[in-house]
Amino acid sequence: MRLVTFRRQTESGVEQRAGVQLDDFVVDLERAGEAAPGERLTHDLLTFVAGGDAAIHAARTAVDFVLTAGAEEVGGRPIRFANDQIQLCSPLPRPNSLRDYMVVEEHMANAVAKGMLPSVPEEWFNIPAYYKGNVDEIYGPDDTIPWPSYTDKLDYELEVCAVIGTPGRNLSAAAAPRHIIGYTLYNDWSARDIQKREMSIGIGAGVSKDFGSSIGPCIATPDEFERDIAPLQARIDGEVWSSGVLGKMRFSFEEIIEWTSRDQTMRPGDLLGSGTIGKGCGVELDRWLTPGCTVELEAEGIGILRNTVSQKGAGPRRATPPAQS
Repeated sequence: MRLVTFRRQTESGVEQRAGVQLDDFVVDLERAGEAAPGERLTHDLLTFVAGGDAAIHAARTAVDFVLTAGAEEVGGRPIRFANDQIQLCSPLPRPNSLRDYMVVEEHMANAVAKGMLPSVPEEWFNIPAYYKGNVDEIYGPDDTIPWPSYTDKLDYELEVCAVIGTPGRNLSAAAAPRHIIGYTLYNDWSARDIQKREMSIGIGAGVSKDFGSSIGPCIATPDEFERDIAPLQARIDGEVWSSGVLGKMRFSFEEIIEWTSRDQTMRPGDLLGSGTIGKGCGVELDRWLTPGCTVELEAEGIGILRNTVSQKGAGPRRATPPAQS
């Protein structure tokens, strides 16, 4: 399944709902649950994710019922919406947490070659270190990303996030797969000139990353996304800059979970970033984003995460107005 959060305009304002994306339309999760006998689901995707395997099973049952029965409404409210009737948002508008790792060796080697790091630290081979991102500056499909006022070198990063569904603590790598509810694309926007300054101190990243992260367009359950071999691509104004696969990681997502869950609890809605794939960002290519450009990340099985970068001095712009609470 491809799990989404979507917005739509109604007579009373903009509503935000959880859904399942099919080829030509989106099924409203909560209303599908109301239509299907014995199933109860939620309108909020973070709450849904916390239901783990049981929620996934209920969603499959409810969506299958809707499709088989041809159900269009429940209680006078529509269950399914054509793609042009809704706007996809970040699947988790405010994730529980965001950790970003750097475990792709080709990217590490390129970062050293381009002067972002003096060398590959010995400990990189021993532990999957990470920094924590800002969950209050999350963008989704077709949102406009603000160009930070303090940077002249804005960059994209082509990454994949594992999404935690089932909570756990002190997990083994062997047990980790059942705690991953799915995967999403992740653009780790980076102010490279500021990042280099921050990291020269031996700490960071900070403001070089915190101004914005994009995820989406969906959370694809593991059966939808062949994470190690699925083709990945980044296009800038339609031109392919990066392509490849996630491929071999120094530490797998399962090993990342084993390390990170030591004496702390992994919780539903935690995002674990892979780090950039090899040649998956502009700094590795000596190419830089320009104000007003459009950046598309694509992964087979997940879809396309598209964002436009603002002009310098302009603020962010959401693809739809904020939903009413």
